[in-house]
Formats: sequence, C-alpha cells, structure tokens
Amino acid sequence: MLHSSLPALAGVGFKPDHFRAIEVEPQPIGFIEIHAENYLGAGGPPHAQLNRLRSDYALSIHGVGLSVGSPQALDKNHLARVKHLCDRYQPESFSEHLAWSSHDGVFYNDLLPIPYTQERLDQVAAHVDQIQSSFKRRILIENPASYLLFEDSEIPETDFLAEIARRTGCGLLLDITNVFVAAYNHRQDPHVYLADFPFDHVGEIHLSGHVIAKNFPDMPDDVTLALDAHAEAVAEPVWELFAGIIAQRGPLPTLVEWDNHVPDWPVLRREAERAGAILDAASTRREAA
Repeated sequence: MLHSSLPALAGVGFKPDHFRAIEVEPQPIGFIEIHAENYLGAGGPPHAQLNRLRSDYALSIHGVGLSVGSPQALDKNHLARVKHLCDRYQPESFSEHLAWSSHDGVFYNDLLPIPYTQERLDQVAAHVDQIQSSFKRRILIENPASYLLFEDSEIPETDFLAEIARRTGCGLLLDITNVFVAAYNHRQDPHVYLADFPFDHVGEIHLSGHVIAKNFPDMPDDVTLALDAHAEAVAEPVWELFAGIIAQRGPLPTLVEWDNHVPDWPVLRREAERAGAILDAASTRREAA
C-alpha cells in the first residue's frame, strides 16, 4: 500500500487563475493540491494544466464527495472515478473529510457533521478500509469544522480520529483552521483539542481563512459563529496555533487553502511563504539541536 510522500514544505491549493503565474517560473511552493471532483472529466483545460504542473510539483488530491461519514454505502461509481484520477496522476497524497455529503444518490454542496458514536465509528472505519483497498494507498482523513454538537455523541473527536487511524492504518490531515473554528463555535480552547490530537498519524496540515459572522435565523442577534469560508488570508490566531505545533512537532507538509474570493497569485504566494518560513525555522532548530 502506497503511503503519503509529500515534502515537509508549504503548498497551495491550485486555482486555474494562477496557472500562468505558476508556470512562467519556479515558485516557492513544495506541492499543489486539487479537489478531486474538479478533475473527474476525461480531458480539457483542467487536465492540460494539471499535466503541465504535475511534472514540476508534488501533488495532493483532496476529495470532497466520497461521503466517508455517511451511514450508507459508498457510491461505487464515484469511488471508481476518483480511483481512476489517482491512478492517472499518482499523487503523493490523497485525503478526504470526516463528514458526509451524499444520501440516496443526491450529492449536497456541503460537508455535513456526524455524531461520534460507536456505530458511526464502525461505519467510517469500514469506508476508509474500502477506499484504501480500492486505491491501494494509505489515505488521510481530515478533522471537520463544526457548528453544532450532537447530544448522542459519546466519543471525543480526537479519540474518534485516533481509533479510525488505529483500526485502518490511515493517516490524518490536521486542519488547524477547522480546529479554531470549532473551538470558537463551541466556546472551547483549541489548545486543549490540539494537546489531545493523535499527531503520530498526521501526514498533512491545512491552513485557511475564516470569517466571524452573526445575524443567523432563529438565533439571537449577538450570537457570532466562525465560518470556515476559505475566502480570506489565514488569521493571526491560526498562525499562532500553527507555529506552536510546528515548533513542538517539527515540519509537516502544510497547505494554504483559498477557494473563494481567490486573490491574485502574489497574495496567495505570500501566505505560502509565511508558512514556509515557519517550517524552515523549525528545521533549522532541529538541525542545530
């Protein structure tokens, strides 16, 4: 079974608007990441661009539609199409979300939460086993951004993720912005969550911009929620969490996501360079120790 082999450098989520800027000269990025579902067609400009960049950069494919957290069976047609994409490009890493996004053949434009119960743990582990067996590669499962808690959850999220990794041999994708968003929404301390996270299984880190919003239907006007919007620069509290983790754990492949209100390439590149500087500093400290 293939394991993730991304370099412990900063990467970016690739956007077609940035293709020319990236192609024209070598960029200070260690890898690029794409959403699998944007590349399930047979050809056209998306694949022409990806083929060109794949020759120069390591590749991470990030799935958003396998619905790993669903109580229903995985969609075999969708699974086969994503497998074909991975066979075609042989990415250094493939990842998915601890969430569900389809039901009875209907795909929803969202990553929806799951209760952390023993029954759901068994289902998720079975789905991860099925994906890894089909792909013949170790995949990474990402911790979710969450906006509510289930009354019937009986397992802490970090324990749930650790047990999935233990049972299946999969790795984990630690999204630090998701940690911050969930902690803000549930009035919890993100440092406590991170102290319990099973870091030995982490194969990649994600960083993205969030927003604080209010005036939600059926909620008091003064209630605010953090939203995992992927539409702004990474916020300072998230950078601080990231720097602390890297100082403790050492460099890990780190992706900067910016999927909405996508900026010009130099803006995203600066975000990646900031992540890269934190990774470089950690490498230097370890070499000097």
